[in-house]
Amino acid sequence: MLRRLLIILTLSISFLFFNTISIPSAQALVQIKITDISYKECPAGVGEGSVTSGGSALPATCYLITGKTNNTSGKTLYDADVFGRIYDANNEPALQNRTRLGALAEVPTGVSEFELRISVPSNQPTPLQLKQFKATGFSSKVYPTF
Repeated sequence: MLRRLLIILTLSISFLFFNTISIPSAQALVQIKITDISYKECPAGVGEGSVTSGGSALPATCYLITGKTNNTSGKTLYDADVFGRIYDANNEPALQNRTRLGALAEVPTGVSEFELRISVPSNQPTPLQLKQFKATGFSSKVYPTF
């Protein structure tokens, strides 16, 4: 009985030790400034479709949001989430309860351009207002690539 207890204890300690070795270190979240934000309608054929909410489909308009990222961290950042608020011409939210607008796979150091595709319900009056844009990225890849 004592022998069995020692074996289980030894295996448990070994398991814990090897698991702590294989855990990757936490990656720091790095802030990325976004400037020169604008938008335009998607080219023909790119954004056809509808927005689904609550089980019903609504006609949607596709837009490309463009801007510049300013990565001052000194290293390439990965899996950067882009956040911002989009309002219609009546100052109503164009994307209800949604501030994460997309992701950038890679953000090189310095200033670079980006483009995100969004779909907005077609009944939202334009021009759209783009506010409070920012991004955060990681110093190494976070999401698995297949």
